[in-house]
Order: sequence, then C-alpha cells, then structure tokens
Amino acid sequence: MIEIIPAVDLKNGRCVRLLQGRMEEETLYYEDPVDAARLWYEQGARRIHVVDLDGAVTGKPQNLKSLERIVQSVPLPIQVGGGIRGRLQIQKYLDLGVDRVILGTLACQSPGQVKELSEEYPGRILLGIDARDGYVAIKGWKDTTGVLSVDLLRSYGNLPVAGVIYTDIQRDGMLSGPNIQALRSILSQSPFPVIASGGITTREDLKALSLLEPIGLTAAIIGKALYAGRLTFESACSAVSGELADRS
Repeated sequence: MIEIIPAVDLKNGRCVRLLQGRMEEETLYYEDPVDAARLWYEQGARRIHVVDLDGAVTGKPQNLKSLERIVQSVPLPIQVGGGIRGRLQIQKYLDLGVDRVILGTLACQSPGQVKELSEEYPGRILLGIDARDGYVAIKGWKDTTGVLSVDLLRSYGNLPVAGVIYTDIQRDGMLSGPNIQALRSILSQSPFPVIASGGITTREDLKALSLLEPIGLTAAIIGKALYAGRLTFESACSAVSGELADRS
C-alpha cells in the first residue's frame, strides 16, 4: 500500500498552499503550522512533508523556528525541503530532529556534491525532481532548466538515497489530478523508490497511483486536496488500502 503523506508548506511562518508554486498566489490555512501538523498526526499520518517556501526562493532556510516547533510537537518522521544547498544546512536540519532532507536545486546543479552527501548521510536524503513540461525547475521553481527530468534521474545511477520525489509543477495546487504518464516515465528510469506529488485530488487519482506501486511508487504527497476538503486523510488512506479502495 502506498503511503499518504500530508504536506505542510511554510511561508512567513504560516501554513499556506500555493498555485503552481507562485509565491504571490497563496491561500492561508493555518497561522500556526504546528496546528496543521498536529491535525495530520491525530488523523493517523505516519510522516509529514514540510517545505520551506521562502527558503526555496532565497536558497537558505527561512522557517527554522516553525520547523523546530513542528518536530518538537509531533512525534512523527518529518521530511523537509526548500533552500537546502549544502552540508551545513543538512546537518542543521538533522540536528533539529528532521528525519530526511530533500535536495532539489542542488541535485540538478551539483550532482557530484549530492553523491558525496548521500554517501555521508545514507538513507537521509531524498532527491527532489520538480518538472515543468518535463524539464527540471530549480530555485523555488523560478528557473526552468534545459534538463529533462528523466535524464537527470538517469544520470544519478545508484546512490544510497531514501528515494526521489517527483512533482509536476503545472498540476501542483490545481486539483487537476496527477500526471500519470510522466510518473510512468520517471518510474521506468528510477533505481530509487518514487514519491508522487502534484495535483492529487480524488480517490480515483489515488487508485490510479496505486496501480503504479508494483513498478516502484511508494508514496503520495497531498496538500491542497486535504486542506480544501476535497479528500479527508481517512478517505485517502482507504483509497489505497486494497479492498476498502473498491468501496466507492
């Protein structure tokens, strides 16, 4: 069964959701992001996905205090991305109690450094591949490179990373469904477990994602659909849990 991972996105110390990563198009859901994290913990989440949106744009962590409060308040593994560009930032997050860190911009710009870091922190790093029309976007999705996401993934070979998060930017926050075709392409090239992100909205979306589990999909990150009430955490889990998923 694929794991359902709720997202908590941080901007100016608050829990928000963006449309396609555009910083100017935010919807505020919680003034205190700890309230969001506690909600998902109480509903049965086994892991929480946190993104420092400000950090992704500036290139260095901007919401450390909020993140630290989440880690201290919720007894769950926390994975964090956004503005992590080197060893010192990774170590700072791990020292705070974060379980896994996500490298996106660095994964595209400095593959050699990421290889070294993954060997230094085996199993603690996730590769973040954020794609716009199939091409990798970096620096908080502001810049779209000329690198195809499948080519970037293929270039890495075998590393001791925890997996790869694939986000379809054009679907993120749009409640338009995941990009199944792109996910299949990523899965065909990935030697790592793959986590899907972007556009997941309905039980049908999750049932479609469950069909990709045999070829390496291990989890789905959900944000907007949970906060907007299009899915409950319970219904999301039931949609991927075998027999219960058939009881529509």
